[in-house]
Amino acid sequence: MPEQERDKITQAVALQYDELENKAPRVIAKGAGFVAGKILSSAQEHGIPVYQNKTLTGMLMAVELDREIPPELYQAVAEVLAYIYRLDQQIGKQRK
Repeated sequence: MPEQERDKITQAVALQYDELENKAPRVIAKGAGFVAGKILSSAQEHGIPVYQNKTLTGMLMAVELDREIPPELYQAVAEVLAYIYRLDQQIGKQRK
């Protein structure tokens, strides 16, 4: 994500999902302003895909750190995970 775009982001949330340990994704980082920029920079540095959805981000900001997302957000987050899965598949095909 270009730095100019990253500067326009006001909030960011990072999720982690381990199907063996958790029944749902957990919020592992969240923040606004400078902290949001740091979260996005860290994602970029580590090759972690970024999905932008202001409405979903706003809802996830209400989830406490290190807590699983609530059931009412399962569908929306499942769509994000499906997007990332498709992205990973595309990247894998490009590397072959």
